[in-house]
Amino acid sequence: MDLRSIRYFVQIAEVGSITRAASHLGIAQPALSRHIHGIEDELGIQLLVRLPRGVRLTGAGRQFLDHCRRIMRELDRARDELRSGMEIPSGRVILGLSPTVGPLLLPGVIERVRRQCPQITLKIVEWFSTQLYDALLTGRVDVAVLTNAPPSRTLKMTPLISEPIVVLSPPQLRGTRRFYTLPELSKTPIVTSEAIRHIVEEQIGRYGWRLNVEAEIDAIEAIRRLLLRGIGTSVMPVSTFHDDIRAGRITACQIADANVHRILALAQQAERRLSAAVEEISQIVAGEMNTLFDKGLFSMPAVPPVPAKPIMRDTKRAAQAALRKR
Repeated sequence: MDLRSIRYFVQIAEVGSITRAASHLGIAQPALSRHIHGIEDELGIQLLVRLPRGVRLTGAGRQFLDHCRRIMRELDRARDELRSGMEIPSGRVILGLSPTVGPLLLPGVIERVRRQCPQITLKIVEWFSTQLYDALLTGRVDVAVLTNAPPSRTLKMTPLISEPIVVLSPPQLRGTRRFYTLPELSKTPIVTSEAIRHIVEEQIGRYGWRLNVEAEIDAIEAIRRLLLRGIGTSVMPVSTFHDDIRAGRITACQIADANVHRILALAQQAERRLSAAVEEISQIVAGEMNTLFDKGLFSMPAVPPVPAKPIMRDTKRAAQAALRKR
């Protein structure tokens, strides 16, 4: 028994005839029959029942067919993996990112692609996670970074990072506040995106609380500009406006009574054989995410201290002291 005989047996079983199988395989019918007899003799079991018009599998033949198909699948998989390992990553890859993830990842990802695999052409699509999820299922996107995605047998999820979702406000509203309790948060008018609203409300809803949403704005830059102009309070992942928080332009406060967070995961189709280019881009995205994590982009940054107010002297006493010196 060898791989050729196994392939011959599978072909006969699929077409239901030794004559038709011999025609498809391009070999003589007697030679094909000898291969099958050789397998049956080696196993000591009859696999086929010869009929006037074709053949029928015995119970043992059906069981043996399952094993043969599994062997052929594994052989094809091994061949594909070896070929992909020798393949130079090239071609077009469609990468899906959400509006809060794209600005963080893209500069480093583009630099790495230019340096490591210039033969790959990237197309970036920016949608929210629910849209990216559907695009992956339908094959419109090759790989994507999803936020708090539901489990799926169709998609392969590789967790990347978990980061806190925080309360953001203009600097003048900070005072000495460092935390928001859930009761305080529920009373505060909030501006946020629809996607982040669902994530936060799902997590604080376990404790019986809801957000007081003043406005839903899916344009992330618009939320940033509102905060910079001193308008409103928001809840967003800490990485979204990390540079502004670190520079003191926006204040971030953690939520005290619940671990409100988002999980970013790299998602691909589970059953689809990925090209060398898609595999390369997936590794680049994961590597850039690790670099950003090491830089502290997904944790609360150290903010500059609030400048102390200058101590105003009593001008009358200062004038009297100056006269005495004279």
